[in-house]
Amino acid sequence: MKFFIDSANVDEIKQAVALGVCDGVTTNPTLLAKEKGSAPDIFKSICKIVDGPVNAETISLDTTGIIQEGRSLAAIHPNIVVKIPCTKEGLLAVKQLESQGIKTNVTLIFSPMQALLAAKAGATFVCPFVGRVDDAGQDGMELIEQILIIFENFGINSEVIVASILGVQHVLRSALIGAHIATIPYPVVEKLVRHPLTDAGVANFLKDWKKVKERS
Repeated sequence: MKFFIDSANVDEIKQAVALGVCDGVTTNPTLLAKEKGSAPDIFKSICKIVDGPVNAETISLDTTGIIQEGRSLAAIHPNIVVKIPCTKEGLLAVKQLESQGIKTNVTLIFSPMQALLAAKAGATFVCPFVGRVDDAGQDGMELIEQILIIFENFGINSEVIVASILGVQHVLRSALIGAHIATIPYPVVEKLVRHPLTDAGVANFLKDWKKVKERS
């Protein structure tokens, strides 16, 4: 399973790259609003340090506007993937952009049928939001399972990005059911590294090593 970092913070992304766990990046307007600088400058900075897809989201609501934005974003760097919400206008734009060789990610997906329609429109990636589904009282990971089954049934090549990940269990379940990609906030990546038994083991080794040193 590939790890994308769900962040527009260059320092976080650099740390993830250094750890070897950054296969790509997803951003959105909310993440961009937390950072300094223009969106194009942030995307350029990220593309300099990440050797993989960098997702940049459109904000237009009409098909023509989405296509124009998508072309502008794709012109920033070859690694840019145009991220488009799952609406009728968005899917029309996906079909046109993909026909022009521009990679797309259909986001804000909350049902298997939305994922299937996005894939049929030609989306490179589909992006279901598990955390928000959980918050609505349903099982977000069941949604991922259903999408994966449908895609396998029909040999669909669009990759599934598990998004809106809230904790370690979302990442674990994504890996267990065979999701292609999990896009993970960097604080959750740090939690993946840690385990209390590892910390206790290190502390014990250091304590015992001190005894060895005292004998030297």
